[in-house]
Amino acid sequence: MKVTIYGSGYVGLVTGACLAQVGNNVLCVDIDAAKVDALKRGQVPIFEPGLAEMVAENMAAGRLRFTTDAAEGTRFGLFQFIAVGTPPDEDGSADLQHVLAVARSIGEHMDRPKVIIDKSTVPVGTADRVREAVAAALSKRGAELEFDVVSNPEFLKEGDAINDFMRPARIVVGADTEHSAEQLRALYAPFNRNHDRLIHMDVRSAELTKYAANAMLATKISFMNELAGLAERLGADIEQVRIGIGSDPRIGYHFIYPGCGYGGSCFPKDVKALERTARQADYPAELLQAVERVNDRQKQVLFEKISTHYQGQLRGRTFALWGLAFKPNTDDMREAPSRNLMESLWDAGAHVRAFDPEAMQEAQRIYGERDDLTLCDAPEAVLEGADALVVLTEWNQFRSPDFEFIQSTLKQPVIFDGRNLYDPDVLAAHQIAYYAIGRGIRRTA
Repeated sequence: MKVTIYGSGYVGLVTGACLAQVGNNVLCVDIDAAKVDALKRGQVPIFEPGLAEMVAENMAAGRLRFTTDAAEGTRFGLFQFIAVGTPPDEDGSADLQHVLAVARSIGEHMDRPKVIIDKSTVPVGTADRVREAVAAALSKRGAELEFDVVSNPEFLKEGDAINDFMRPARIVVGADTEHSAEQLRALYAPFNRNHDRLIHMDVRSAELTKYAANAMLATKISFMNELAGLAERLGADIEQVRIGIGSDPRIGYHFIYPGCGYGGSCFPKDVKALERTARQADYPAELLQAVERVNDRQKQVLFEKISTHYQGQLRGRTFALWGLAFKPNTDDMREAPSRNLMESLWDAGAHVRAFDPEAMQEAQRIYGERDDLTLCDAPEAVLEGADALVVLTEWNQFRSPDFEFIQSTLKQPVIFDGRNLYDPDVLAAHQIAYYAIGRGIRRTA
């Protein structure tokens, strides 16, 4: 099948590569000429395990191409995927200008029937606006061509996106006609062989499903972080509580890990957008507001622990940071807790030495050259001259470090652990002061 994808960012590039991997011919359209040129040279602009290799393989096979020519893209594919960004507007709502610009472009250039697919995360009712934009562009041309608008939200976890696409838990298709639903079923057949994962629903329900899924996961995280704060004050250990409640199959263990707050391109943006949608519908979504408030507060918890330990005297101190990305297996620092902490430390006059396996270039891009930021090439290197270690991302290589080396290298043996990676008893045995999230029971060597 011939597929056109507008937008070569995270969602568009993964979607294009995976569809090409099973034999489809895919053309990715992007207005960023520099990005398209880099992709043509095999340079993938994001880190996602397995993506660069999949892109290279399918480009070599001729199944995956890139262009800046929107007219070529419209003419090419029966399936027209809209996978452009929907950044938050000033009021928190999703900015649809790029989505609607693509819709108008499709209407201006289409010369035969098309299936237009909203892959971007968009508010309920966006398919109606896309349909109106395409119809208006066709009318302006005096053209009468059939098209369907379908909602097919993505459910890709950064760091595991290839696996999520190739072996999906569900494929949600919001289609108002049986014909367009069957066309999507045919397109996704290679990913749907073991058992039927495709869920056909109406368009508006599909649009809401995506926001509901991310809001539910964000709610679980904020709830556990709320309990972690309570556990500290009650002298309980949130990690033991987590195991206790996770053993209940109605709750489960997924997304109940306390930490220093969620980040990334999805949860913060989508919770805000859904709460804004609720306000527009004159519905007070108080739980969504609380989820966001708890997360904002949680991103300050590590700085508060650090400031309390040093009695507010942070000027001139140096802190070693392990992890900059908002989660492992990505270089994404959007809304990452590391950014909140670094900026708070800098405001207090402290210096930061940081290491991340993948996000170093992204940190350089965001912050540029700063006298108070040193990016190191190894986790051991950041410890040199540092007053304390702060763990912000749960990369595997941070899970079992050499505590004797840490104890002897830091100016003061102190670890602030934003991901609860370590056993307090082990740290106490190494005479390292240990501050974690929600672990109110203080253990001594």
